[in-house]
Amino acid sequence: MQDAGHQVSLFVYKDDPRFTDCKVLPMPKVHANPIRQFFATLGVIFGLLPYLKRVIRYVKLELKAGRELKQVFKYIYINATILKSDAEWLHFGFATLALQSEHVAKSIDAKMAVSLRGFDIAIYPLKHSGCYDRLWQLVDKVHTISDDLLLCAYNQGLSRNNAVAKITPAISMELFNTGAANKNFKTKPIKILTVGRLFWKKGVIDMLEALSILKKEKIDFEYQIIGEGEQKEEILFAIYQLGLENEVSLLGVKTPREVKELMEISHIYMQYSHSEGFCNAVLEAQAMGLLCIVSDAEGLSENIIDGETGWVVPKRQPRLLAKTLESVIELDDVIKNQFSERAKARVKQEFTLEQQQAKFVEFYN
Repeated sequence: MQDAGHQVSLFVYKDDPRFTDCKVLPMPKVHANPIRQFFATLGVIFGLLPYLKRVIRYVKLELKAGRELKQVFKYIYINATILKSDAEWLHFGFATLALQSEHVAKSIDAKMAVSLRGFDIAIYPLKHSGCYDRLWQLVDKVHTISDDLLLCAYNQGLSRNNAVAKITPAISMELFNTGAANKNFKTKPIKILTVGRLFWKKGVIDMLEALSILKKEKIDFEYQIIGEGEQKEEILFAIYQLGLENEVSLLGVKTPREVKELMEISHIYMQYSHSEGFCNAVLEAQAMGLLCIVSDAEGLSENIIDGETGWVVPKRQPRLLAKTLESVIELDDVIKNQFSERAKARVKQEFTLEQQQAKFVEFYN
């Protein structure tokens, strides 16, 4: 965006001094200590005095929408940094980030955009019915990373008359690139890889159950999972119960370069999620020439072309996943390399950072 002549500011709740790519504006912090919170509030109030007209406009919009005065004052504090901004576009990277801030853009005479990415559209509204009703009425343009997530938003009340642009995730082809050489699928054992947080929606237990079936079929494999998360203890117990201690390894968090190195020595990439917006790791795996097997959760069925660049298996069916894994492992190496090459070619043609950047420039224009 900046290369195209736009000025970009990033509003953050937690600053990182190492990030210098654009202007960073910290949002007001909420303090547990009441004395610190009192003085922080005073500072915010004095800082907003030159922007009193915007604050009054914001208060009127909030009260008209039915919010209580106490809530309004709370949201003024939270949104104080943005209320002082002269932005022409205010873009919330996740729909949930726009909650409690729906009227800020109108208060500063900016247009509002919001991104649909995954959890915020496919899962969060199940627990908070109608949470986006106000947002849908006020948003000027919607960015979605997949058609399925957009359909979810329509089902949750987004008007089909809203301006929408689909811009998928993209990856660095400079880093995740194996060149033209065929991948060696002859080495044993079969190396299977997954990258993702150890969280229920990633479907790790289903993948372990599928692999336990492969073990009973005497198929020799190693399965590695990159990532950490709150489900780690449950996953470790499942590994033990299924007798997979010798086949499965939890590797923890790895750097992008370490992920690439592990992909270079792996054969199959598996992402059998219950819910998934799109998944950059699947793009990276395809670019590295791995055979990719994914679920049909949200954007995964757009990430992979079933039967052409990989395999899409209906979610929550570990026996079917096991059957697919076995059939892929048994494929002739020539056919495996055909899948690998088609996947690499598609990622290089359709999911580059340069294409993504150009589409975002067009999004705001």
